[in-house]
Amino acid sequence: MLSLPSEDGEKFHRLGIGSITALSLIIPHSFEDRRLSRELLHNAPCVIDATVKHVMRTPKTLKITLFAHNLDCTIEGVIFYPKPYVIHQFSRGERAFYSGKAQWEMGKWTMVHPMKIGTVGQLVPIYKTPLRADVMRRLVEKNITVENLIVDGLPEAIARELYSIHFPQLPKPMNESQLHALKFGEFFEYMRRLRLKRRYHTTSYRASGDVKQWMKTLPFTLTSDQQNAIAEIESDLRGEYASRRMIVGDVGSGKTMVILASVVLMQPYRSILMAPTTILAAQLYEEAQKFLPHLQIALVTNATKKTPLEGYDFIIGTHALLHRPLPEAGLVMVDEQHRFGTAQRHALSKLTKNDTPPHYLQFSATPIPRTQAMIDSAYIDVSLIVQTPFTKNIDTRIIGKRDFVRLLEHIRSEIMQHHQILIVYPLVEQSKTINYQSIDEARGYWEKNFEHVYVTHGKDKEKEAVLMAFREGGNILLATTVVEVGISLPRLSTVVIVGAERLGLSTLHQLRGRVSRRGLQGYCYLYTHKSGKNERLELFSACMSGFEIAALDLKFRSSGDLLEGSIQSGKKFRFADIAEDEKIVSEVKNWLDKH
Repeated sequence: MLSLPSEDGEKFHRLGIGSITALSLIIPHSFEDRRLSRELLHNAPCVIDATVKHVMRTPKTLKITLFAHNLDCTIEGVIFYPKPYVIHQFSRGERAFYSGKAQWEMGKWTMVHPMKIGTVGQLVPIYKTPLRADVMRRLVEKNITVENLIVDGLPEAIARELYSIHFPQLPKPMNESQLHALKFGEFFEYMRRLRLKRRYHTTSYRASGDVKQWMKTLPFTLTSDQQNAIAEIESDLRGEYASRRMIVGDVGSGKTMVILASVVLMQPYRSILMAPTTILAAQLYEEAQKFLPHLQIALVTNATKKTPLEGYDFIIGTHALLHRPLPEAGLVMVDEQHRFGTAQRHALSKLTKNDTPPHYLQFSATPIPRTQAMIDSAYIDVSLIVQTPFTKNIDTRIIGKRDFVRLLEHIRSEIMQHHQILIVYPLVEQSKTINYQSIDEARGYWEKNFEHVYVTHGKDKEKEAVLMAFREGGNILLATTVVEVGISLPRLSTVVIVGAERLGLSTLHQLRGRVSRRGLQGYCYLYTHKSGKNERLELFSACMSGFEIAALDLKFRSSGDLLEGSIQSGKKFRFADIAEDEKIVSEVKNWLDKH
């Protein structure tokens, strides 16, 4: 990376940038044509090489007679209410370059507000920045060269295109190759900043567990995506640096088995896993006991006794782990990492009694577009688990008020087959602004007409107990998006999402992912009051891949900012679009990897 000239540091700071590449991305708003004019056009700007023949002052004007050598004609210049410094620009007999607007009036050419200029023969860029126009121009002229951009890390072809945007030979619109260069430059600058934030720390924990032998003992074969993720983790855990990897899996893609494989790999060192809820921690604990019978496993929640944890190989817990003294561990993992704050995630890895940093893995069930994964990988290693162990068979339909009777018939039929129903409402209490029933308004109907109806929501302190009770003996669960991630409900066959058009596609996908967890025929009903065609919901209905849906969500909601911690919405890039420019992101990633 090219270091900035010390004398220009304050200017770069005022522009909010820190590199020559970033400066090249502040493109001219327009250009002033300072090439000598070949002809005069009425009401058009012109540039002349002229000698001052005569100067006359009146109380309100300055009139100048100019002979334009490049046009071989006389032009009358006029300046209204001239400032003293302007008057000094015109001395009889002096030859210089002047620019202004030409006008044909009363049989002669005039130039309104002629201005003396230093150089001609070029297009002068006009920038809209906090810096004064001439200061900004000099900063660009001094720093933006093809050589500087190459030294700053850009490919030569990109450097030449960026240079040509600031110093064009002819006035013409931006072309495709220049736009490509701007997009490349934006991604390059952003991903480089991410890489500079990345830290490498040596660790004394080298994994030596035999994961291949363990996989042979499983009663099923892991998908190739699971096996690839495990191989990437194995490479990390056997390396000299403490790994930082995020494993992103679609709903039902089998991340639990990747977690358990990581524990096997980390042997003989201890592993710790933090999950966001007691239900999830308990589910993971059950799976660990089933598939890791040779290990000592502990479950830590607010309800468990505070016994010493030194004797365990694998410790699974909720955020209660943050309030316990934790023994030395070679591997720290966080499940559903987006449910925890950054401070909580960092606190967990610092709580262990380690001499060197542990390896750190975070797992997420919220798929991200491949483009986002490539960008993120500049800061943290990323593994994607796209495949699922079995094909989900979920029928997704958009319904409205007219379909309610048929929906009731379906619900009764599913309950008769000992299946369960989830109905997701947008609100807990009535609202004047949202035209949908809340849970409080709707629960009376369902409780009156059906048995074993359970209700919970995000503010419900007993929600985990309600979900557990529903799993064992419920028919219908009324909830908000609290069930978006987590609990496994093997008998759940149907989800009804009320006001579906109000939710992002990724959230809809998470909710749909609650059904058909064990290959059961599933149904997802998107209930909406909106009449007519809804492109978002129709595209969602036709797609089952969480990664494709995440890309669709990005197109509809625009991209966000990873560095500042928000990837939800609000456009981050000025020229690039991560929903559309996956190919360019790939080019930038490959270039950065090689250099």
